[in-house]
Amino acid sequence: MSTESPSEYTALETRSTADLLAGMNQLDHTVPDTVAKALPQIERLVEAVVARMEAGGRLFYIGAGTSGRLGVVDASECPPTFGVPASLVVGIMAGGDTAIRQAVEGAEDDAEQAWLDLQAYDINAKDVLVGIAASGRTPYVIGGLNKARAAGLATGCVVCNAGSAVAAAAEFPVEVVTGPEFITGSTRLKAGTAQKLVLNMLTTATFIRLGRVKGNKMVDMQLSNEKLVHRGEKMLMDELGIAEAEAAALLKQHGSVRAALHARS
Repeated sequence: MSTESPSEYTALETRSTADLLAGMNQLDHTVPDTVAKALPQIERLVEAVVARMEAGGRLFYIGAGTSGRLGVVDASECPPTFGVPASLVVGIMAGGDTAIRQAVEGAEDDAEQAWLDLQAYDINAKDVLVGIAASGRTPYVIGGLNKARAAGLATGCVVCNAGSAVAAAAEFPVEVVTGPEFITGSTRLKAGTAQKLVLNMLTTATFIRLGRVKGNKMVDMQLSNEKLVHRGEKMLMDELGIAEAEAAALLKQHGSVRAALHARS
């Protein structure tokens, strides 16, 4: 069954708040098991991204609506979490940055625009392009993947229907078949949750493989606020067995947890 199949829940407007929440929660519980079935596909995509990044490549996401916004979110969280340049993982939405907050009518129907949007980043054959589309039929994403694959890029996708045109356009497809939504066709629900889980896995596993985590610590995180500075100090206290004042001074001197640890090694 597809994401467009009729909801298993009917007469939603007559239900109590408690019943609505219980129904959504019940369906949400099915998502992790569905993602688990796609782990071999996710693994292949991670390995492709790692290989391209080791060779100097970057990761680009393209998508529309909820799918595009999820790509933008995942890309934007990589620099503060892993200390990587903002240019290493880039999220691009159909309709541009305006579409992050407000829908841009018809933007997802232009099969040529994604590749045009990517030209602003000097995209090349070292890079990886991942299309995100719950339905698996978004022209913006299909067109971008087709052009990228022809240009020698590694291509992947995250879709929530089986046998889609988006998956057919990608070298490393990830198909997480989530089935009918609580509200028929509202893929910001189960499908969006599944896509978020997959994107979490993709970039987290990639940057662990690339050495951006030590043990289980974000040693390259950006110290952009007081909470993260305190977290960094705690990491140094735990790793080096030092007092808080010494950890704070060491972190201030070296500017990152990794650099401070290296200085003491």
